Amino acid sequence: MHVHLKTLGCRLNEAELESWSRDFQSQGIQPTAAPEKADLVVVNTCAVTEEAVKKSRKLLRRAQRDNPNAKLVVSGCYVSLNPEQAAADLGVDLVVPNTDKEHLAQIAIRELQLPTMPATAMEPGGYSPLQRNRQRAFIKVQDGCRYRCSYCIVTLARGEEHSRSTADIIDEINTLQAQGIQEVVLAGVHLGGYGSDTGSSLSTLVESVLAHTDMPRVRLGSLEPWDLPEHFWSLFDNPRLMPHLHLPMQSGADTVLRRMSRRCRRDEFLDLAESARLRIPNFNITTDIIVGFPGETDDEWRQTLDFVEQAKFGHVHIFAFSPRSGTKAAMLPNPVSRETKRQRSEQLHALAVRLKQERLQREVGTVAEVLVEGRPEESGNLRLWSGYLPNYLRVHIPSPDNLENRIIRVQVEKPDGEYLLAKPAISVGG
Repeated sequence: MHVHLKTLGCRLNEAELESWSRDFQSQGIQPTAAPEKADLVVVNTCAVTEEAVKKSRKLLRRAQRDNPNAKLVVSGCYVSLNPEQAAADLGVDLVVPNTDKEHLAQIAIRELQLPTMPATAMEPGGYSPLQRNRQRAFIKVQDGCRYRCSYCIVTLARGEEHSRSTADIIDEINTLQAQGIQEVVLAGVHLGGYGSDTGSSLSTLVESVLAHTDMPRVRLGSLEPWDLPEHFWSLFDNPRLMPHLHLPMQSGADTVLRRMSRRCRRDEFLDLAESARLRIPNFNITTDIIVGFPGETDDEWRQTLDFVEQAKFGHVHIFAFSPRSGTKAAMLPNPVSRETKRQRSEQLHALAVRLKQERLQREVGTVAEVLVEGRPEESGNLRLWSGYLPNYLRVHIPSPDNLENRIIRVQVEKPDGEYLLAKPAISVGG
C-alpha cells in the first residue's frame, strides 16, 4: 500500500506529518508524493484563520478529486473544532481529532482495516524523512496551550498542554542524525510551556538535547516573549544552539496588546531584545505583527511602527487582522476598514524591508558556517547554492562543487536582494 500525506499551516503540522510517515512505514505502508498513486490520503488541516479553513476544505476536495478511490483520513485543527460536521460535509472516511493524532497511523490501520506488512516494512534506520529538504527536520516536542489570546482559535483546537518525554525526543533526534539530518527545529504550539505537565522545562530539554545528541545544529521554533527565564540566554553559549528566535509580539501598542490578551508589553520586549543582543553575538530576532486589530487607532498604529523600528527585527511576518469565528476578537467593536489595513500593511512592509536591508548590510565581511540546502539554481557556469547562517539569514553561494547537505564556512560579500551573497571558505563538516 501507498499513503500520500499533505499538510497546511504551521511547522508543528509538518513535524506531525513526518511522524506519521515513520509510523506508516513501520507497518509496510510506503509514502508517495503522487496522490493519484495512493491507496490512502491523509490531510493535516489548519484553522488559524478563516482563510486557512477555506484552504483546508479546498485541499480535501482536491484530494477527493485527484484520487476518488483512495481512502481519505483527515486530522488537524479544522476538523478537530467540529469533527462530525467536517466528516458529513466533506465525506471523508475517517476523522482523527488532535487529541488522538499521535496515534493516527495505528487508528487508520485499525478503523479502515488496512493491510500491513510490518515484518518487511524497512530496515532499522531506513526511514526517509518527508520534510521539504533532507537537511532539516521539525521535532514536535509539545502540544496544546494554556493561554487564550483573544484572536486565537488554535488553543481550542489543540486542547490542553502535553509534553513529549525528553527520552523520546532525544531518540528521534539521534535517529534522524543517523539518516543524514544536520539540523532540527524544536516545535510546539506553546513551546515555552514544554514540561508544564511533567515537571520539566524548555531550558532543561535544550540542555538534554545538547548533552545527549551530536546534532550539529539545533533551533527553537516560535516562542512567546514572556516564556524566557533569566538564565535562558546562557544556553546559547553552546554554538550548536543557533542564535535566532522568532518571538511573536503582534503589536507595539500596550493598549492593543491588552485587547489581544497578550502577556508581554513593549518595554519588556525591548529590554529582552537588548539583553539577548548584548549576551549573544550576532543574535537575530524575528516577529509577527497583526495589522488592523479591532479598535486600532492611528496613535496605536504609530506606536507599533515606532516599536518595530526600535526592536530592529531581522524579519517581520505581517498579518492583516481577519476575524475568526469562535474567538473573542471576532466580537470586538470598532473594526478597522480594509483600506486602512492595506495602507498600514504597506507602511509596515516598507519599514520591515529597510530594517532587513540594514541587518543584511551588517553581515558584510563576516565569516560564518552555513548548512547548504536543496537543489542549486544555475547561474552562468556556476551552481547557486543556498542555506542559512546560524542566525537564520539566508545566503546564496556560487560554486561549481556539490555542496548539498554540507556545513561549510563562508565569507559574506554583499546583500543580494532579500538574501546575502557569500563565497565558500573552508569546509567544516558534512
